[in-house]
Amino acid sequence: MTVLAFVRRFLADYARNRVNLLLLVVVPVVFVAVVAGTLADAARILGGRGGAAVENATAAWSAAFLAGIGMYFQSAATRDTDQRVVLAGLRARMAAASHRLALAVLVSAIALVTLALRTGIDRPGHVVVGTLMAAVIYVAIGTAVGTLVSNPVNGSVVVLLIWILDVFLGPAMGAQERVGTRILPTHFVTSWMVDLPSGHAGRLGDVGWALVWTVAAVAVAWTLAVRRTRRAGQPRRRQRPGGWRAQLAGAGRAAWRDARRNPALWALYVAVPVIFILLADAITPDQPITVTVREHGRRLAGSYPMPEVHGATMAPIAVASLAALAGLFTLLDSRAGDRRAALAGLRPAALLAGRLGVLAAAALLATVVSLATTASVFDAVRWPVYAAGNLLVAGTYALVGALLAPVFGRVGGVFMAFLLPFLDLGISQSPMLRSQPPSWAKALPGYGSVRVLLDGALTRGFDELGALVLASGWIVVLSLAVAVAYRRSVSPPGSLVTALARPAASRPGQSGTFNGVRG
Repeated sequence: MTVLAFVRRFLADYARNRVNLLLLVVVPVVFVAVVAGTLADAARILGGRGGAAVENATAAWSAAFLAGIGMYFQSAATRDTDQRVVLAGLRARMAAASHRLALAVLVSAIALVTLALRTGIDRPGHVVVGTLMAAVIYVAIGTAVGTLVSNPVNGSVVVLLIWILDVFLGPAMGAQERVGTRILPTHFVTSWMVDLPSGHAGRLGDVGWALVWTVAAVAVAWTLAVRRTRRAGQPRRRQRPGGWRAQLAGAGRAAWRDARRNPALWALYVAVPVIFILLADAITPDQPITVTVREHGRRLAGSYPMPEVHGATMAPIAVASLAALAGLFTLLDSRAGDRRAALAGLRPAALLAGRLGVLAAAALLATVVSLATTASVFDAVRWPVYAAGNLLVAGTYALVGALLAPVFGRVGGVFMAFLLPFLDLGISQSPMLRSQPPSWAKALPGYGSVRVLLDGALTRGFDELGALVLASGWIVVLSLAVAVAYRRSVSPPGSLVTALARPAASRPGQSGTFNGVRG
């Protein structure tokens, strides 16, 4: 009864986290119900199995993602609670095992139900057991990361990157023969699920190694969970505002200091281009692909080497993800400090200009890093136009990221910063999946930018003026939306003018702070 009560409280805590509930709906719907067929097509194009087998594997991938992220949040957030429960009499081993198993079963059930409603389940024994094994492995990964990494953004990004590598470099996506991919967590689970024998499993077989992975991961995570301890927090900073120029300079310096203090973001500037561009190029088969481009005012279907097209289209996905993360962190982390700075007398326009200046620099850096990585595997026909298209992507998604901040918060925003570029640029606009995007994709923010960069990547004359105007229009509209959202976020309840007029704000010795800036 004690264990059941503990599991019930764990599930209640899990449900109280809005990010968990959001992902519990979004991830199965997106990866199992919506894009499973597209992922199967992509797997076939890249030399993998394709077909219903890969669609079945999406249930395991979805459950793994939900299990890893959900367990990370619970491990990072409930250290003190778990310690008190153990002190109250519940055995540490029981506390470490009960709710982890409950989470694995919950997310597996949701993923499998979604798959059953979509297409039915082919080879149900393999799919059900494989999905549960993938969930258990990622429960262990989430526990390990939650024990070692206390910052929710850094930890969730670590889990997300492990999952991205695991899925998109897995055997279902055609990377089965590459030695380096054999260490990925669900390599053998996926091989067994999709009935694609690895050929390197030895006497144990793929299912044997999958069980070894499951048991070993649980044992390591269990040990860490039992022995985990608390960690301390971090200190703060300092500076001062003045007139308009001084305020603008101070806002810019404070925004830059905030950006520098986010180690997860700067690590991603290295990791994301490598994962999205270099590894994608490495697994792309050297085959022709048909892409529709505009040349001399006419739409023409041309045949291009698949690695070139893939290299050209992976760069904007990396750029968009990094820019969206920069937009998310630049504005989200500043709201409380900027509100106090506005109360202390700093103009909201100066605050916003400082934030947008740093955001523009971060988006430019994301573009430069991604293009430098792309240049090692792809040579655009006209680099200036191709680079301009990527800059449009960066500007668009930097502003989208800024708008994600007040809606999804810190951790939910991180996932949306990866999910939206994937759905827009990686699925809807991708010439790898169809020669030209469907008509509805023209309403998405990445359409104009992608047409411009493909024009620069593959053709010798510029014929995408309309797309350039459309992409620029998106940036203007998003800029206005960010300005309105920011103005509302830094304005306290009631009138800002009234708040500034209070006598306490002008008494000697009183001070407001803007991320440590004294005024």
